[in-house]
Amino acid sequence: MPLPLEGIRVLELGNFIAGPFCGMLLGDMGADVIKIERPSRGDQTRAMPPLIHGESASFAALNRNKRSLVLDLKQKEAQEIVLALAKDADVFLENNRPGVLESLGLGADAIKKVNPKIVYTSVSGFGQTGPDRKRAGVNLIIEAFSGTLSVTGRPNEMPVRPGIQTADIFGAMFATYATLCGLISVLQNRGGKTIDVSLVEASIAAAAWETASFLATGEVPERMGDQHRLNAPYQLFETSDQQYLAIGTPNDQLFERLMQSLKLENSLSDPRFASYVLRKKNESDLLALVTPAIRSLDSTTLESLLRKAGVPCARMNNIKEVFEDSHIIDRKVAVEVNHPVMGKMQTVRNPILMEEGNPVIRRHAPLLGEHSQEILRQLGKSDVEIASLEAQGVVLVHKG
Repeated sequence: MPLPLEGIRVLELGNFIAGPFCGMLLGDMGADVIKIERPSRGDQTRAMPPLIHGESASFAALNRNKRSLVLDLKQKEAQEIVLALAKDADVFLENNRPGVLESLGLGADAIKKVNPKIVYTSVSGFGQTGPDRKRAGVNLIIEAFSGTLSVTGRPNEMPVRPGIQTADIFGAMFATYATLCGLISVLQNRGGKTIDVSLVEASIAAAAWETASFLATGEVPERMGDQHRLNAPYQLFETSDQQYLAIGTPNDQLFERLMQSLKLENSLSDPRFASYVLRKKNESDLLALVTPAIRSLDSTTLESLLRKAGVPCARMNNIKEVFEDSHIIDRKVAVEVNHPVMGKMQTVRNPILMEEGNPVIRRHAPLLGEHSQEILRQLGKSDVEIASLEAQGVVLVHKG
């Protein structure tokens, strides 16, 4: 069964998370993703732990379904190889600092000169224009600058860094969305697109409640711990067995079911809790009522009770517990892949399922330069020419 992006070729000059995650998502859907890396070290994620037999599991998690071509882009011959590949490519994806590829003759104008129909997607911390366009911007810095860090954590305490790489992943998602829109534009004979995705702006866009509140009222959103900005009760609660249960009641019916489950139905007639808005306004009084009732029950009993009543809830799992959950096992979220160095290993499948043509892991994350020779041969280079390029340091060929 053909995959949705089969026949699409992507050139990825990506590093770390945002660009590579986008490239991986396109590769999962069938695109032929050629990952162009620098000599010696390649993508910096290759050095990140945990290392299994010298290969990075972190790199493997972000770079499946790709082929690795190693080029020294400071050399003219390497730049010519990229331009030759770009002639027949559909997407050029990069997340270098603005100006870097232009200085190498591989900016959007140069690439579109050889292929006007290409979709050129650039992901950067602050975008391709503006006074801060060349400012360094890794994940934490983006979270701080964008304001999203300011609303994470407890009131009057130092903000808490999110446990996952929110800015990079948001940026990768928007880059994937934009790239697919660009490909549709080409299919509709509207020409290629030059796309500018800013990690800062992706994070701002993801802060939907917070930005809406500020832009409507002028009031600066504050940190609220684990409470919800608009709804109550909607937070983590500690249970009698020192576990944490997430409970959310975003409408009157669900709130009524929660109160009945906690045997607090007498308080349903309390005018302070009569509506969505009033419950949030009187949240302190409401929590003083429900928290002791929740704390009197263990997490297993309470979760079962609330699920039976249809109240949204979940015990807080750690990562190990997630993969041991029967639902996650049934959905086959963790799948086994074979890696030539790390051996058999598990990874997380693409979260999208389709009736037909599900994304699949066709290739392990490539070894550095694993496909250099293969790709150059497809460009028409002879083995003698490839050996000469290798001797000059233009290309690195993996010696398997």
